[in-house]
Amino acid sequence: MAKKKLGKILLEMGYVTQEEIDDALSEQQGGNKRRIGEILVEAKACDEEQVAKAVAAQSGLKYCQISKFEIPPDVISLVSRDHAVERKLIPLKKGKRDVIVATPNELDFFALEDLRFVLGFDVKPVIASDTEVVAAINRYYGETLGIDQLELDEDVDLRNNELPEDADDAYEDDAPIVRLANQIIATAVAEGASDIHIEPMEKKVRLRYRIDGACIEQDSVPKKLQGALLSRFKIMGKMKPEEKRIPQDGRIKMRLGGRDIDFRVNSLPATHGESIVLRILDKEKAMVPLENRGLSTRNRKKMDELIKRPNGIVLVTGPTGSGKTTTLYAALTKLNRPDVKLITAENPVEYNIEGINQAEVNHEIGRTFSKILKAMLRQAPNVILVGEIRDEETAGIAIEAALTGHLVFSTLHTNDAPSSITRLTDMGVKPFLVASAVVAILAQRLLRRLCKKCKVQLDPKEIKTWELEAVGLKREHLRGKTIYGPVGCETCGRGEGYKGRTGVHELLEMTPALRELAFQAVHSAVMRKAAVKEGMITLQQDATVKVLDGQTTFEEVLKITHRKDLKLG
Repeated sequence: MAKKKLGKILLEMGYVTQEEIDDALSEQQGGNKRRIGEILVEAKACDEEQVAKAVAAQSGLKYCQISKFEIPPDVISLVSRDHAVERKLIPLKKGKRDVIVATPNELDFFALEDLRFVLGFDVKPVIASDTEVVAAINRYYGETLGIDQLELDEDVDLRNNELPEDADDAYEDDAPIVRLANQIIATAVAEGASDIHIEPMEKKVRLRYRIDGACIEQDSVPKKLQGALLSRFKIMGKMKPEEKRIPQDGRIKMRLGGRDIDFRVNSLPATHGESIVLRILDKEKAMVPLENRGLSTRNRKKMDELIKRPNGIVLVTGPTGSGKTTTLYAALTKLNRPDVKLITAENPVEYNIEGINQAEVNHEIGRTFSKILKAMLRQAPNVILVGEIRDEETAGIAIEAALTGHLVFSTLHTNDAPSSITRLTDMGVKPFLVASAVVAILAQRLLRRLCKKCKVQLDPKEIKTWELEAVGLKREHLRGKTIYGPVGCETCGRGEGYKGRTGVHELLEMTPALRELAFQAVHSAVMRKAAVKEGMITLQQDATVKVLDGQTTFEEVLKITHRKDLKLG
């Protein structure tokens, strides 16, 4: 008899809703390899204890709370520290013929047989929450779980650390500083942050996490720990801790929560000390398929057609942090087949993708975008990705590649899609080359989504007239539509009623009329007007549709798109 699905058990127990299960399943289909219980806990749809109870019901085992046990040393000694960490289990009680062992997931046949052989007893498994098992291992075996299975350390208090008053760089290897650095990282990953900002101020060290695009301040770090903490992060990033006069870049690789996560580290000398930012690169969260990038049905169909073209340039444009690289990776992943050769030139390589040849720019040894591109063309690729077109030489080689039978993907920093045409000609690329090579430009922004748990329906009368006018709507456009607003709850935490982000897009597909205008090197405003006439949906229009669908708010739309005739009244 087939086992009942964990999601169905959680639903029957009343811990989650069907919508939350569907969202978790959608994440799994989008490439998230974690268990459905882990995804639901991260989304705060339920807690670890509820998942553990459901796992127990699914496997026909008993659920237990380890905190109620005081495990004798002779029982702990039955299982070695390494075995407990590797299998993530803890022995609880020994009988005459068996040993009760707690684990967060049901043990398979081979794991049980292995444990029986090690113990010399029969094994009675019970289910406990992941956090309780990890805490018990740390308690009874000491600090056995390294950074690869890091949990939050309750002993490390940002407001009252135990280091002495004269703590400085000499303490960078001491356990409290190591734990503090690890906790800062673990908390940021657990809360879904994209960046960690450590910023020395005159009397404190400010700590902020960027979550869903907004910087959220955390408990500050005492000023006396500044030197040791900054040195610790620089050592982790393989930077020079003694060099404090010039900016430095580094990289940290860790295993957190059972998955590999990279951190890009940058230090910048400032008035009160070095400001350090860690960019969190979580491959499992970043590798989202095009279908889940927030593209409208129309834009998604066009993108599917564009990435199948044999040649030409497809540009993705937007400011830093707008998800350009993630969108390009999604396109490459869709093309990643044994019969297609893909090569990338990136600065730096953010995510390693199996099956793709990825080259990293290194200016110190003269390995620039242009040099990599020239070498690429001799490798006979089908598809090329250039991390960013920054100068005339790189743009020229990319266009040459597109005109000689290669499909080229790249990014530009412009405010909208039509401006990219002008930007290329401003770099010195001939207008006729731009008109011939570019096939499409996708402008992108990330928009905060309303929390599904606490969003509240608004009375249309509450929506200000200037907000509607700013996005090009009239009150009659709201008829038959349900508009929602933010509230704030435990699920979205400090998100103020928002949780997660979705993409909004502006896809300009080059038509004969637009190619003629590009050839004439017209102003971007003329190109934009013509593109809308040719059927382009603007960023603001795409974002407004998401408001009318109940995904976000007018306030969020106005933060990321052009504000036309905006009045604050």
